[in-house]
Amino acid sequence: MAISVRPLKLPEDYEGIAALLNALWSNPVTAKKLEEDDRKLYETGRTYFDDNGLLAGYDRLRLVAVTDEDRERIVGYVWIWRAPWTEPGQLNLTLTVEEKHRSQGAGQLLLNEAVGWALQRGASRIVTEIWDDDESSLLFAKNRGFVVERHAYQSELKLADTGQAGVMDDTLLLDLEKQGIGFKTLSELPGEQNERKLYEIYKETLADIPGFTGEVPGIDDWRQWYLKVEGYDPECVLIAVDGERFVGVTNVLHHPATNGMYHEYTAVSGSYRGRKIATGLKIKAIRLAASRGAAYIRTDNDSMNEPILRINRSLGYKPLRGLYRVYRELPPAGD
Repeated sequence: MAISVRPLKLPEDYEGIAALLNALWSNPVTAKKLEEDDRKLYETGRTYFDDNGLLAGYDRLRLVAVTDEDRERIVGYVWIWRAPWTEPGQLNLTLTVEEKHRSQGAGQLLLNEAVGWALQRGASRIVTEIWDDDESSLLFAKNRGFVVERHAYQSELKLADTGQAGVMDDTLLLDLEKQGIGFKTLSELPGEQNERKLYEIYKETLADIPGFTGEVPGIDDWRQWYLKVEGYDPECVLIAVDGERFVGVTNVLHHPATNGMYHEYTAVSGSYRGRKIATGLKIKAIRLAASRGAAYIRTDNDSMNEPILRINRSLGYKPLRGLYRVYRELPPAGD
């Protein structure tokens, strides 16, 4: 069966792209959400070279693979992009092919287009992620010059397991209260000023995440891509406070399609670490998810982040399959 690559036809292609991504991503996405995200994106073609000669700015390419029998049915998708805060020189890649159409050339065609586009723009590295139980995709990547850089994986707590003492016992939360640490939600602390205080925690702590690359986005981009993402609810943004000072946060997102909740990374300001505030935030997140009737709560963990892994294990989280972050270096322009 002959396969070819074509540009996107929008909005018609959103449904087909969502179907492919839902077979790849752990959290579901809808065609409506993809369309909403597109409305948040910058115009394309705003790249330049920084003082070190590395690609900066933002741009993206998206293409789909189709069969010659049905050029409207999408069997593969590639998205290669950089945001203003992406690490200089780097492009991020998402590439997926419908399982029954693999080993027919679609992946190679899409990758060729992505690499060619990256070379034209002068990128020095392409980065992507591959599930650690997808041996064929990992082999595909390695055979095309990609190298494993890091290993991360999700952890999950089935909320039927929340009767354990570590989650339901109030001792830790009472100890924190005696230290002057309380817990609020963003719905209790609304307004521009408090969002800025929340942003400052992200700005301080994002770079501490093992494997974090690039720069912290500006506050408007942070709102769009870190705070008010799919599943956002201000009642589920949990904030640790010391008086009027924000000292920690975790953003808990709801995914109705799976009746699950996901909490983004748990951040604690540097001068407040070592006081079990992160554990307190995680306990509050678990209790929140249980109160919403969610079936589970998940989070992502880098294999190098032992302190958070230790907290998660103590609360009953079990590791799920993981992701390898892999990269391919590109030759300098003119080579």
